[in-house]
Amino acid sequence: MIEIFKSDPENSGLIKKDRPEKNCWINLTNPSGEEIGSVSSGLNIPADFLAAALDEEERPRLEYEDGISLILIDIPRETESDMPYLYDTLPLGIIIREDYIVTICLSENPIIRQFTEGKIKSFITNKKTRFLFLILYHTAKQYLKFLRIIDKKSTESEDTLKKSIRNEALLTLLSLQKSLVFFSTSLKSNEIVLEKIMKSSPVQFYDEDIELLDNVIIENKQAIEMANIYTTILTGTMDAFASIINNNMNVIIKILASITIILSIPTIITSFFGMNVDLPVQQNPFAYIYIILITGITCFTLGYILKKKDFL
Repeated sequence: MIEIFKSDPENSGLIKKDRPEKNCWINLTNPSGEEIGSVSSGLNIPADFLAAALDEEERPRLEYEDGISLILIDIPRETESDMPYLYDTLPLGIIIREDYIVTICLSENPIIRQFTEGKIKSFITNKKTRFLFLILYHTAKQYLKFLRIIDKKSTESEDTLKKSIRNEALLTLLSLQKSLVFFSTSLKSNEIVLEKIMKSSPVQFYDEDIELLDNVIIENKQAIEMANIYTTILTGTMDAFASIINNNMNVIIKILASITIILSIPTIITSFFGMNVDLPVQQNPFAYIYIILITGITCFTLGYILKKKDFL
């Protein structure tokens, strides 16, 4: 899908256009090969710049060729319910040339949606550098938002596990741990891209945008620190619950073994007196009661000893 926008100078909103114009914004969402070809040839953009953002395994990077800049970053997204983890990342390509700015992504995402729906009031399409920094800033904010959700969900799962060890809660913690791995890796890669933007200046810098870029770097660093902290906490939590589960299993096995030993006493005694040979007290009319009493006393004594030894 191709969407073309241009800022309306009268009301600071966005106007949809049918074809590219000077200082417009072209947004591509999961484009077809034909759409990529038309944009590449129509705007004279290298096709590999456009294709880079359509590879889920592509890593964030910065490229510059013939006056055209490609800034490739990872953005966070919430995965479908049947995925093995709750959150992951996907590439977002931002291509800047003199007269146009192009964004391209495999799927619709909340970051670009904020701009298309007019929720970000501080940008206009002809200020491409500011637009780039705003995308980077709101990407970092989205990471922080998802990290807070991950922290909340992990706390809820921990509370559930304190009451009862359930597979669902453990699987949720495992999914959150995977999400944090994706976030931590992508945030560090994005940080490298930000450092390259500062050093190589692939786009023209303006004084009013420097402060925004500083905010982007601060927010990204904060997201990295939060991801690292939550990863450490969650790893420790998973290890702690694994130890608890192993300990509970050992306790259960110990109790079952003790019960088995106690229950073996009646079996031994009744088997002994059930043999077809002459046995003591077999002529006594109270033999049955004696045997029951002996068995009960033996079981009680053994149980008491096991309890004192903390086996029960």
